[in-house]
Amino acid sequence: MDDKDEDLGDFNPAVEEEGPTAPPPGWLENVTGYEEMHEDQDGTDKLYPPPPAYVPVPDNGRSSSVPNVRVPVVSEDVAREALLQFVGKKWTYSSKPAHNMIFKDLKPFTVYRYRLETFTESRSSSWESEPFTGQFVDGPQYGMSPPPWDVPVEVPPLFTDVSMNVHVPHSSFVKVCHQCEGRGNVRCRHCSGRGKARCSSCYGKGRKGKKRCITCSGTGKKRCWRCSGKGYKTCPSCQGHQNLMHFIQLSIKWKNEAFEFIPDRFPEFPVKKFKKVSGDQFFVDESILVYPIVGFPDQDICDMSRKMSEEHLVKFSSVSRILQQRQSIELVPLTHAFYTYNGKDFNYFIYGIENKVYSPKYPSSCSIL
Repeated sequence: MDDKDEDLGDFNPAVEEEGPTAPPPGWLENVTGYEEMHEDQDGTDKLYPPPPAYVPVPDNGRSSSVPNVRVPVVSEDVAREALLQFVGKKWTYSSKPAHNMIFKDLKPFTVYRYRLETFTESRSSSWESEPFTGQFVDGPQYGMSPPPWDVPVEVPPLFTDVSMNVHVPHSSFVKVCHQCEGRGNVRCRHCSGRGKARCSSCYGKGRKGKKRCITCSGTGKKRCWRCSGKGYKTCPSCQGHQNLMHFIQLSIKWKNEAFEFIPDRFPEFPVKKFKKVSGDQFFVDESILVYPIVGFPDQDICDMSRKMSEEHLVKFSSVSRILQQRQSIELVPLTHAFYTYNGKDFNYFIYGIENKVYSPKYPSSCSIL
């Protein structure tokens, strides 16, 4: 401590320094079923694996069959209107080629999108606390705390992402606040309990150059703004109530783990564009565990269904409970349009139910019009 700090005045020895923000080792009580609560190396709460009874077992003798569907056909009028809509959003494009083009061919393709959704529930826990203000304390005197997976909660709508925190029943108890040792306030760290701090304008000198510092009126010190000159602050943990209620908080997360697949068979069309459009969903299968699709005309869809259903089971059942699965197949329209304009050949794609257009090249108003 230097002389300038001493010039700020004495601090009140009755106000203790701020203690640790977290309870010291041994401060919290052991609760059966929660003895090994700790964080993983990445700082996240450790997940509880689901009980063996909750791990679903697939039926290898069952599979899902899919009906055949017909590929939709796009007419010239629809194809022309789709291109006009596309051109209308491009301020450098002229609509004249779209109006006057001559179609040579409209070639439809069969494009299937496979989607697998696995709705999971995971649970983790941690010690939490809140100021004790006389509220009800659900402690061990009311019974044993249920294991993590036995704590009852209401499941949200299926296939939605939801998080919830609940108090574990009978895990609460009250103790004197560890941060202020029951005093309700702690010494202000900014001014070391003196109520005054060195002037930030003149750095405690009282003068700026040859003139008296107007910020501190030449005293070189100002009232500490963090504690309003008191030298102490209300304890941030107990908010001045002196006691804390500790309890185990169970964190529950429901998550919809989704996977989509479209076979990439069209070198001229970017498959990523399918993500922005919808298709005609003609097959949906939903169960606790879905089964691989068999007998569908597109073998890549069958193979991916088997691969991902097995992968999701292994990946998610080890750290979460699989509550429901859903798989679907959509027919996503894709038509390759070929046309001529002013004696030159051009082409574009119409895709999705929305009739979006992808045109790698369009007659330029500068060169052809």
